[in-house]
Amino acid sequence: MFEHAVLYDFSPTGGTRRTGEAFCRAIAASVTVVGLCAPEMPAQPEDTDIAVLAAPVFGGRLPGIAARRLAALKGHGLPAVTLAVYGTRAFEDALLELNDIAAADGFQVIASGACIAQHSIVPELGPGRPDADDLAEIAAFAARVLDKAGRGDTTAPQVPGNRPYKQGMASLTAPITLEGCTRCGRCAAVCPTKAITVTAEGVRTREDLCAMCMACTAACPSHVRVLPPEVQQKTAQKLHPLCSLRRPNAFYL
Repeated sequence: MFEHAVLYDFSPTGGTRRTGEAFCRAIAASVTVVGLCAPEMPAQPEDTDIAVLAAPVFGGRLPGIAARRLAALKGHGLPAVTLAVYGTRAFEDALLELNDIAAADGFQVIASGACIAQHSIVPELGPGRPDADDLAEIAAFAARVLDKAGRGDTTAPQVPGNRPYKQGMASLTAPITLEGCTRCGRCAAVCPTKAITVTAEGVRTREDLCAMCMACTAACPSHVRVLPPEVQQKTAQKLHPLCSLRRPNAFYL
């Protein structure tokens, strides 16, 4: 087992972090979490044995803001594991994109995973995931990673995906604020792109900056920060056929 792992995650609604932390706890005695979803880029810890880079999948790609934050990291040859976390539909080019960024940063990627979490917009997809079965699979994957590292095997995993990557998901709207807002400012505080402004007059969101990450909806204590109903309904209808599907996790070493 490694002495210390650093988890770099972009986890707007928590699913990516739960997956990343479960993996890190299985490979290291101590774990430092560096959240890349904060409005300001955090500092990198200097003393660690392995890095874990975890990010969600938006439309088969990494969110643009997540890709930029990850690209700002410095790997210095450190071994790394990458995790792309998605809400059942597909991860397409996201894991390959994540590995390309990690390699460009100077990390030495030795293993990768494409893992399921509850969908951030349509919660009927992957409800409760990662669940107990997922966590057992992640622990088994961690054991294989430890075995590979113990053998001194630093070969990079071959993961699915295409270059050039598919076109990224366009954000055509943004969450809205319903009546009952207390203007606590929590939504603005967690927004990674600083798209939200809270004043005495109300909450304003710049659609041109919004990444549709749903961090603000997850953070709202009054549950009045939501997607426009027509967008929520259209998305739910589009993804409804997947609601009965239990997509498996996939691991690559």
